[in-house]
Amino acid sequence: MKQDKYIAIEDFCTSHNIASDFMMELYEMGLVDVVFQENLQYLPIKQLPKAEKIVRLHLDLDINLEGIGVVTELLDRIQTMQDEITALHNKLRRYE
Repeated sequence: MKQDKYIAIEDFCTSHNIASDFMMELYEMGLVDVVFQENLQYLPIKQLPKAEKIVRLHLDLDINLEGIGVVTELLDRIQTMQDEITALHNKLRRYE
């Protein structure tokens, strides 16, 4: 496992002042990926923006885990729609 592609869950939780149990609950709900290696848990670096967004939703807005699941699903759908709109705009530009 390449260390530059992962961050230890313990380090992430310490820097964000959250319990590691919270991250494991997110993992169990399928909201973040966790890699298990030598009795330690690691968060892929590519998951950092999503994990930090989830932590902000929980800490700043006091949204519970179920609510976070709903919010992240809706945000993912919005992003997909925005990507589709951008692709359609690009297609339309060819005909202008």
